[in-house]
Amino acid sequence: MASDSKSNLKITIQSNPPESTLAELNIKCWPKWGCSAGKYQLKFDAEETCYLLKGKVKAYTKGSSEYVEFGAGDLVTIPKGLSCTWDVSVAVDKHYKFEASSSS
Repeated sequence: MASDSKSNLKITIQSNPPESTLAELNIKCWPKWGCSAGKYQLKFDAEETCYLLKGKVKAYTKGSSEYVEFGAGDLVTIPKGLSCTWDVSVAVDKHYKFEASSSS
């Protein structure tokens, strides 16, 4: 059963969320992170929610040729435990927040 849980990890994308959603999440107070164009192998040890101010990314799940694409104006949730490669074609600037694991 453990092997199935990894394959169910999916990145969710909300394109151009309303300003009210961004205000409710208090995104402007979240830390910022950026990277230049390139390929980055990432492993998420906690769920991350991020809002891209700039950039364009194709995220390939480890061991798969399938990808999701997101960019500026997207609110993205990346599940805990996901390993993926970010193929960044336009430099990224984002606000981000990791979920505290103590809530479960």
